[in-house]
Amino acid sequence: MAKKAEASSSADLLSTLGDFTSKENWDKFFSIRGSDDTFEWYAEWQFLKTPLLSHLSNHTTQTLTPPPPPSDLQILVPGCGNSKLSENVYDAGFQNITNIDFSKVVISDMLRRNIRTRPSMKWRVMDMTQMQFKDGIFDVVLDKGGLDALMEPELGPKLGTQYLAEVKRVLRTGGTFVCLTLAESHVLGLLFSKFRFGWKMNLHVVPSKPSNKPTFRTFMVIAEKDKLADSYQIKSSFEQASLDCDKNQSCGLFEALEAENKIRSECSPGSDILYSLEDLKLGAKGDLKKISLGRRFLLTLGEEGGSRFSYKAVIVDAKKLADPFIYHCGVFIVPKVRAHEWLFSSEEGQWMVVESSKAARLIMVFLDARHTHASMDEIQKDLSPLVEDLAPGEHDDEAKIPFMMASDGVKRRKVVHQVTSAMTGPITVEDVVYENVNGEDAGVTPSKDLTFRRLTFERSVGLVQSEALVTRENPGQTEKKKSNSAKSRKNGNQRSSDELVETSNRSYNNMEGSKKDPKSILKVDHHYLASSYHTGIISGFMLAASNLETIASSGRTMKTVIIGLGAGLLPMFIRGCIPCLDIEVVELDPVIVTLARDYFTFTEDNQLKVHVVDGIKFIEDAATAASSSNETSIREKIDILIIDADSSDSSSGMTCPPEDFLEESFLLSVKKSLSEGGLFVINLVARSKAIREVVVSKLKKVFDSLFYLQLEEDVNEVILALPMDVPLKEENFPEAALQLQKLLKCTNPDRSENIFSTAKKIKCLK
Repeated sequence: MAKKAEASSSADLLSTLGDFTSKENWDKFFSIRGSDDTFEWYAEWQFLKTPLLSHLSNHTTQTLTPPPPPSDLQILVPGCGNSKLSENVYDAGFQNITNIDFSKVVISDMLRRNIRTRPSMKWRVMDMTQMQFKDGIFDVVLDKGGLDALMEPELGPKLGTQYLAEVKRVLRTGGTFVCLTLAESHVLGLLFSKFRFGWKMNLHVVPSKPSNKPTFRTFMVIAEKDKLADSYQIKSSFEQASLDCDKNQSCGLFEALEAENKIRSECSPGSDILYSLEDLKLGAKGDLKKISLGRRFLLTLGEEGGSRFSYKAVIVDAKKLADPFIYHCGVFIVPKVRAHEWLFSSEEGQWMVVESSKAARLIMVFLDARHTHASMDEIQKDLSPLVEDLAPGEHDDEAKIPFMMASDGVKRRKVVHQVTSAMTGPITVEDVVYENVNGEDAGVTPSKDLTFRRLTFERSVGLVQSEALVTRENPGQTEKKKSNSAKSRKNGNQRSSDELVETSNRSYNNMEGSKKDPKSILKVDHHYLASSYHTGIISGFMLAASNLETIASSGRTMKTVIIGLGAGLLPMFIRGCIPCLDIEVVELDPVIVTLARDYFTFTEDNQLKVHVVDGIKFIEDAATAASSSNETSIREKIDILIIDADSSDSSSGMTCPPEDFLEESFLLSVKKSLSEGGLFVINLVARSKAIREVVVSKLKKVFDSLFYLQLEEDVNEVILALPMDVPLKEENFPEAALQLQKLLKCTNPDRSENIFSTAKKIKCLK
């Protein structure tokens, strides 16, 4: 409270009070000062009079029809102390004032002082964090330093949060909270966030006496309770340059104001923002006690001091109520290792989970690294009181909210290697055996489970970047039938309702195993593609099938560039099944190259090479070389260019590729680097349709022909572009797909058939 002390004319204030939240200390303080020795927090009446009375007068004319006389305006002054504020407001004509304070000493003194001269004034002993008033009975709550007194930094926001909740409760719609404050950053941080939805806020500076040096100023925050639950920008009546006050106070205030208005600007209708439970109680997304068909929004659960953990969650109300529901409300827990999957991370997948759960409302809770060492019983116990406020009110109050869980799908797990890269961050190589996927399903020895080796990037919430089938048998014999039955868990697969919804009476197991010698007897099978989007990328070669056929028959090779190595599975598979390709892989992180070689048996030869360089520069150099008007430059042009690199920053909502790979300058370099019949392929992973539309619009500015492939079980979308406008029509795709299938040299016929079937799903992008 050092700043408050500067506003005080009494040198013994801090030594007398000490703790500004202590009732006993305040009783002692007011006893020492006596009833006639008034004390004013911050602004003197002579400076406060004009802006405050102006607002109170406007309140009576703007919010009520017909406007009542000033004496009828119901005003509450919490934490009144022995200030003359309410007396001055009373004398100005606003006489229906209720004053409260938890100090019986000061209330008794103030009552004696005003009983004769101001008979309509009310005085009550009451804690302003637990008011004993009915809801919505006041027009104005007038606070002079009360919130500041509760917000001692070392005590945290608990008391301030309780107080503001009471303020909002006792104000009627159209009512106003007038808060006189020194506007310290921790106070504004709470004040702005608690009045974010359904309140119109304005910020004013209270005039003060002239001074030779900058001093702390008093500010007046006005929050008006609106009928709608919208988020409004906070308006200020002054500029920072004209604000004559302490520099630190000024900077802190404008930083808090700018940060809050930025948050509010992002709270536009339809935006995928994180709401707090407090926001939702204020009606930010409508009435939570009622099911709103098709409503979906993100939120954070767990407040500081209110629960053991905090959680990211999604609330989804079913799209239709035609089918009978087993539950009115259910909680669905998604473990960290599956949070990235399409089924749980995408809006489309979440609707599928809701339908499978048979719940009218589903609260999907995503676990992360913070919950690693907690059992599921501990998680459920912590969540139970939090989700009660989110349940619709139509069901039986005695009905329990069921907890369901998505299994991580892993039956056994062994860490093979862990390393931290300066570029990529923590990386894990692990071998896993999935539940419900055994050797018989994949066409190998029925008595053995399938083992998959995974490359995981921790920077992307445990993203499984690559996944390979490993086996002790000859790789060419690992696939016989049902080669696509064990699809990648990287992006999430459609599963049956029985597998999706499981009761949570199990522990949230930690990763088992330890670092092992890389010379494992298990061998990566490069004839198998675990990631279905890799199959989609290869199926896109259908658009270049004519060129492939011509080059293959001539004995020449087609130059192919892949940006993004991962575990090297895609280039190794392509190298084996399309011999006429000359493949160059571009990878920025040398650690990734080492891991691919040591743990996924990635091997270079005369037709498969790796360049450890920046992918953008590589293509720019290729474009420059291709622009030369000579025969050599024509041969150096790229025939197939694949972008399969993930982004280190997914805050924009796009996980793959990095945004730089979609800049117009880079796309123009791509077009210049491609041969006349070249093909450009992008692995796109975006969170929303809006982001995808932006990507498509950027591509349309540069490329004449665009195509796409959306795989049902993946969040990935394969975008294909041709540098020249070609007369390719969808009715000709089956023939082109058959042409591609004939060129494939897969060891397993089912793999070739799968690529052929996928190629027929490619569509023109209008």
